[in-house]
Amino acid sequence: MQNDLSNILNDPARRGFMRQASVLSLGALAAVSLAHTNPAAAAAMKAGISKSDHDDVAVLNTALALEYQAIAAYQVGAESNLLQKPVLAVAVKFQGHHRAHADVLSATVKKLGGTPVEALAANGYGFPVEKLKNQADVLRFAAGLEHGAALAYLGAVPVFHNRELAKAAASILGDETMHWSVLLNALGEDPVPAAFIG
Repeated sequence: MQNDLSNILNDPARRGFMRQASVLSLGALAAVSLAHTNPAAAAAMKAGISKSDHDDVAVLNTALALEYQAIAAYQVGAESNLLQKPVLAVAVKFQGHHRAHADVLSATVKKLGGTPVEALAANGYGFPVEKLKNQADVLRFAAGLEHGAALAYLGAVPVFHNRELAKAAASILGDETMHWSVLLNALGEDPVPAAFIG
């Protein structure tokens, strides 16, 4: 099982997720640079929104992209036929949480004058589906993504210009952390492995 976990965590798709998540922690400078690579952020600048709103839109769109990725990941788990019914019910519930996050993030981007990013096609995330052989593999994969999402929101909280957005990101951070904890517990692992997220 440890070897399966190592394979999943070392998978290029997983590393890509963490690289994408780390964008949130780069601060406002990185958010501004996203305008050059993120069409939605560039459109927000052209729409004449303020620099602070533009920066917040860039961070929100990065978070929105991560939420879409989480929704797709839980769909992979749900369709894998590897999850027992009670575990499947929890996975679908967590997917619903991510949908709610995505809805709020998308609406907020629009409210700020930006254009929300769109979800990729189902196979566009490059998930290591072939490495998911049993329920534990699916749970470990989901736990890794939830941990990455928690870290991403932790990085996002201090960079928002709008403190209400920081508060909302902190609320989502709490939800992602609870997901991670529940998944660790389902794996029979310590659900609170440290005093700090890291």
